[in-house]
Amino acid sequence: MNVLRFSDLCAQGKVQGQRVFIRADLNVPQDDAGRITEDTRIRASIPCIRMALDAGAAVMVTSHLGRPTEGEFKPEDSLAPVALRLGELLGREVPLRANWVDGVDVQPGQLVLLENCRVNKGEKKNNPELAQKMAALCDIYVNDAFGTAHRAEGTTYGIAQYAKVACAGPLLAAEIDAISKALAGPKRPLAAIVAGSKVSTKLTILKSLADKVDQLIVGGGIANTFMLAAGLSIGKSLAEADLVGEARAVIEAMKARGAEVPIPTDVVTAKAFAADAPATVKAATEVEDDDLILDIGPQTAARLAEQLKAAGTIVWNGPVGVFEFDAFSHGTETIARAIAQSPAFSIAGGGDTLAAIAKYGIEQQVGYISTGGGAFLEILEGKTLPAFEILQKRAAG
Repeated sequence: MNVLRFSDLCAQGKVQGQRVFIRADLNVPQDDAGRITEDTRIRASIPCIRMALDAGAAVMVTSHLGRPTEGEFKPEDSLAPVALRLGELLGREVPLRANWVDGVDVQPGQLVLLENCRVNKGEKKNNPELAQKMAALCDIYVNDAFGTAHRAEGTTYGIAQYAKVACAGPLLAAEIDAISKALAGPKRPLAAIVAGSKVSTKLTILKSLADKVDQLIVGGGIANTFMLAAGLSIGKSLAEADLVGEARAVIEAMKARGAEVPIPTDVVTAKAFAADAPATVKAATEVEDDDLILDIGPQTAARLAEQLKAAGTIVWNGPVGVFEFDAFSHGTETIARAIAQSPAFSIAGGGDTLAAIAKYGIEQQVGYISTGGGAFLEILEGKTLPAFEILQKRAAG
């Protein structure tokens, strides 16, 4: 994917003295008192900000936070807690500027944080007048917010249309590189793990991947629907009976290419959905009418682990069982450890997947951990993200 990269502009000395506008993703979780409870996104934004400051730019950074109402600023929508945390991480004060659309006073070597961009009227609908005003604030626009790359908004798309220069920050560029490596030119075999409660939410992903991958491993409620499609009984497990035909079509499409959707041969069941429910390992053919399938069984997990260790590329989205309950976490743990041990290039994304990676401490063994949930899913669906599209257009001149 051909986009202009901010790191190249810095290396070429084209950033010194320039006004740089960085769209970061600083949308972090907060408690009821407004305190930040998890700061991964803020820490991930630091390299781009440092790069701009080290290059001698006048730096403006903005982000959305929460779901503010456009044109109605409320104290709880403020980026003030983010400014404080940024300041701690950078070892310098980070001034926060409100009402910034019509002008920002910032000098080379200085950094300012611009208040919640989604408070500006016209941001979400990408109003051209707003986009042009924001573009006039800077010499170089940098998109470093992969988490919002699937939205065509004022600060993610419109400003990139009108800015003198529009480029990808290091975080966005890393996502582009990882996605290209995993999906555009993957080392084979290419294995994809798509898990979650519902087929309906990931049907387009499953169909898109069915044309590309050598193994399509399904888990969670999705696997239950595929088990139904394979003629197995699933008791009272979560599934979507009306999508059995769609699941069967994915199985057949894969089979026609000599690829497969591995169906579980054993499962872990319980009579109730509870952390303390007794867990029973059963053959997939022996599920009773009052059973809930809450995990893949050890035999299935071991077979999938061997396939993953032999893969060339792995794409992972979703735990394969109810991993929050220890009794039903073994399938996900086995998969996670197999990915960690595999020589394959692996890319993982989605909130539950990141929670599983953290739970089993394999962050260093995963090739690339994507920071954007919705954006990552849309990439897997085969969609072109608006932020990528406009940066490619600008790079092409």
